[in-house]
Amino acid sequence: MKLRWSRLLTALPVLSLVTGLAAASPAAATRPPLTASPGKPAGLPRLTPRTALLRNPLGPLLLKPSVGAALPHVPWATAGHGGWNDFSCKPSFAHPRPVVLAHGTLANGLDNWLGLAPYLMARGYCVFSLTYGQLLGLPLVGGVGPVDASARQLAAYVNRVLDATGARKVDIVGHSQGGMMSRVYLKFYGGRHKVHTLVGLAPNNHGTDLHGLTKLLDAVPGVEKILHGLTPGVIEQEVGSPLLRRLNAGGDTLPGVHYTVISTRYDEIITPHRSEFLHGRDVHNIVLQDLCPLDISGHGSIGLLDRIAFHETANALDPAHATPTTCVS
Repeated sequence: MKLRWSRLLTALPVLSLVTGLAAASPAAATRPPLTASPGKPAGLPRLTPRTALLRNPLGPLLLKPSVGAALPHVPWATAGHGGWNDFSCKPSFAHPRPVVLAHGTLANGLDNWLGLAPYLMARGYCVFSLTYGQLLGLPLVGGVGPVDASARQLAAYVNRVLDATGARKVDIVGHSQGGMMSRVYLKFYGGRHKVHTLVGLAPNNHGTDLHGLTKLLDAVPGVEKILHGLTPGVIEQEVGSPLLRRLNAGGDTLPGVHYTVISTRYDEIITPHRSEFLHGRDVHNIVLQDLCPLDISGHGSIGLLDRIAFHETANALDPAHATPTTCVS
């Protein structure tokens, strides 16, 4: 079977995350869980974004102006002191709602947003991110715990952001599981009245079949039960799971919340990619290739690198000042 360069390129960000986790210090698994302190999100190491980039296998590439042109124009600083997750940040008149970022499976609140968080900060937003769904005390691996527990973590974090900023509501941008888990928060844990806009980047809204691979779990007795015990947040994303049936029962959306879904035809994780779409009032479903046929982003890169997805995210957060999204956005 021939290796297609487009598929290789779309897989690079995912491989980067996996490689980064494998290269992490073995002592990470034995460190005590990190606790929250004022101005610092729970579960994140106290790193500068530039240091985090340099530790990531794709870091040197991201720091080149030709690839990450937005990054050098943002003053890098430790989270909580001028960077994102700065709880002294006060929303502006132009952008009155802080933006909370919810990462995907096996990611965390720092690595997942090395591109989008500075992009939004440069446009005047107060930006916050959390790491949720951690197991085994691993500080760099999130999104594997039970989705309901993760939604409760998001609820507590949003309350903290609202208290610190004085805002009435937040906007949420969620990548992959983060987009779906945020809907669990909206529907079951009080988020409906605290969230104005939800933007999903390749969100797993109706489950994935991984190109049919999930059917193999049914062929091996006991495997799915074992995996659910180890990584429930992963198994709960399978198409037809009890969690997803409960989430989507009675309709995909809630009144008063604005929804945008941004997907890619080259999504290799959430399949088919149109299962990400929501149906209901005030929903805007977008396929990147309808805006730019040259876009080859896959599941990981849509949240990490894709400037077209970033531009559509900015449009969704501020529709009154939206501009057309094209290949040169």
